This record gives sequence, structure tokens and C-alpha cells, in this order.
Amino acid sequence: MKAEIIAVGNEILQGFTLDTNSNFLAKRLTELSFSVEKITVIQDKRQDIIQALDSSIGHCDLILMTGGLGPTSDDITKEVLAEYFGGQLVENKDVLSDIEKLISSRNLLMNEKNQKQALVPDNCIVVRNKNGTAPAMIFNKNNTYLVSMPGVPFEMKEFFENDILLFIKENINLTPILVKVINVFGIAESVLAEKLTDFEKNLPENIVIAYLPAPEGIRLKLTGKGSNFDDLNTGLDKLAQNLKMIISDNFVGFDDDTIEIVPGKLLKEKKLTVSTAESCTGGLIAHKITSQSGSSEYFKGSIVSYSNEAKINILGVNPRTLEEFGAVSKQTVEEMATGAIRLFKTDYAVAVSGIAGPTGGTETKPVGTTWIAVASKNKVESFEFHFGKLRDINIRRAAANALFKLLNVVKSEIDRN
Repeated sequence: MKAEIIAVGNEILQGFTLDTNSNFLAKRLTELSFSVEKITVIQDKRQDIIQALDSSIGHCDLILMTGGLGPTSDDITKEVLAEYFGGQLVENKDVLSDIEKLISSRNLLMNEKNQKQALVPDNCIVVRNKNGTAPAMIFNKNNTYLVSMPGVPFEMKEFFENDILLFIKENINLTPILVKVINVFGIAESVLAEKLTDFEKNLPENIVIAYLPAPEGIRLKLTGKGSNFDDLNTGLDKLAQNLKMIISDNFVGFDDDTIEIVPGKLLKEKKLTVSTAESCTGGLIAHKITSQSGSSEYFKGSIVSYSNEAKINILGVNPRTLEEFGAVSKQTVEEMATGAIRLFKTDYAVAVSGIAGPTGGTETKPVGTTWIAVASKNKVESFEFHFGKLRDINIRRAAANALFKLLNVVKSEIDRN
């Protein structure tokens, strides 16, 4: 099955808005076994919309269109769609009622622009909006379904997951496709690829592997297609377990179990606690930990000790340590970690100090030099890294490596006990 995506919006073409909608939809369509043939970004202009439709209608099974459905004068997509599919705009009483309730709940007054959004083409399937004012619309022409949704990301995602996905499954015959993700950390992509040479050679024809690298690790994506869902699922699970054995030291988790989630799951399961002492990461490690629901059960707090004074006065780092070894050093980061354990009374603490860049490096400590320490009540371990020259990437890598080292230390102590 073939699908195309059309994003409508001058703000996207001008660079003011990032088109996250197309990224989300392309991923979801691929998971449904569609081949996404094209993603097009166009202005909200009549001729541009018609041209995009002409090049897609009849050439694919499904078109997902986002944007252009707002209440302002520059949003003309709905009018053009009504014209293109040979209908006319009529007031939909249910949509009007939804809009009135939403406006009233926000203590606002209905105006002409709001009421205009209750006008919908009389030849489409109307999907009511539970989170905004513009409804979604479904058209059919030349064996192609077109679904037009609002461009507001959270509204679009709600539409797709709760309404459009069901429509697609009920109206389009899909070949089963399954995806299994193996999250890997602490190994270069080229080294990993070499390690998996034999594994890739022996993959069945209906299963492919993709490498998706990022500062937070590598995601290995196994994608399989087949006529039998159960057989496909069993085959993918077996391959995923084989991969886990091959990359055991670098394995983090399957699917959504990323390096940002797995350490917290382990701490919660074992009823252990952690705190952080951060310098170059500026609180990013604490943010990643607390972004997970239930983190209050194992995360007790963080000190962003960006200055030497904070390291000394709050974490208890010895001034002589800073003077002799510097803020970015094994000695300093270990004292930061033990200071956090003492301050928060946690089972573990993670500390990071580094030169994120682009300035601040020296000949002996170039930009990217980073020290990470993980302390428990009994010992402290520290690790040196040299990430590179890009500040944002260095910070992300430091936070991810800190979580990975925390995971490994906790695992090793659990195994010993």
C-alpha cells in the first residue's frame, strides 16, 4: 500500500515551524506497512493545493494532509478541498456545538471566525475535534482516501491515534508489519555493524535491519513483513533475543526501554534511590530522570554546581582539590558524587563535570573532556570521556553516558549481592 503526506503551511516553508507532523505520520504509516512515497510541504494557496492533489490522487491509496484549517483568512485549505472534490460548505450542527462548548469552557465569546469553522464540505466524512475547533475531513476519489487534519501537533496526533487509525484499518487492506527495536549504548556504529555482519547475512528475506544512531545511543530497528502476524511476531522476538546476546555488554532494552528509562526502572524495582551533582550538563540528567512518571520514588534531588563556589559550599568539594586538579578532573567529580550521596542520603549519586565548549579547552584538557562519577555508599567509580567540539552534542552525550554508567554500576552491585 502506498501513502503520501502533504503538509500545508507558509510557516513551515519559512522555517518558523518545524514539521514534526510529517515525521510522526511517516513513522506511524510505515509501522502500518504503508510505503510512504512522498512528503510534500506547500503554501496555503489554492493552486498549490490543487497541484499537490492532482499529482497524488489516483497514484496512492492514502494521503494524509495536515494544516490550513484554522479560523484566519490565510487558512483556505477547507474551501479548496470542497471545490476540488465537488462539494460545498455547509454548517455542521455537531461541530458547531463542539466549538461553542470549547469556547465557553475557556471563558471566551464566540465570534464569526469561530463559527466559520463549523462549515464543512457536504461530501466528506466529518471527524469531530475533541481538543480544538477544526474538525478532520475524509474524502475519496479515484480509489484514494484523503484525510485532512489540523496542523496543531497535539490535535493531529489525537485525531490519528483515536479516529483515523481505526478508519484506515477498517477501509484499507494492510499486510502485517511488525517493528522490534533494540536499544544499544556505548559502542560506535561502525564497530556494531562489524559485530553484526554474520547476523545480517542470516536475516530472513522478509526482515530488514536499520541503524538509527544518536547521542543517546543506537537504535537497531528490525522490521518484518508477512502474511501471518503470530509467526512474524515470534520470528522477530527470537532475532531480538539473539541480538541481545551478541551485544550483551551494550544492550539497554527493547522498544521504549531507552537509556533514559531503564536505569530508573531498575532503581524502582530494587527500591533504591539516586541523586545527581551536575556541572556541564546543567541539570539535564535530572531532567531525563524526572521526565519519567513515578521517578519521585527513586530520585531525591539534584545540585547544579556550575561554579566552583557551589561545588565547595554545597557539595563539600575540597578547595585544594579544585586548585590542584581543576573542576574537570577525576578527583573533583568523585568528591561531587560523594557529596551528593551525603547531602541527599541516597543509595547512589551521579556526578558530571566537563568542558562542553566551544571555549574553555586547553592543550591538556581540550573541549569535550568530561569526567563522570557514580558513587554508592561503599565506593565511587569515575570515567573519562572525550566527546568532541559541539556543545549541545557534548552535553547530550555526557548525560546519556552518565545514565549508562549508573545502570552498569547498579547492575554490578546487584549481581554481587
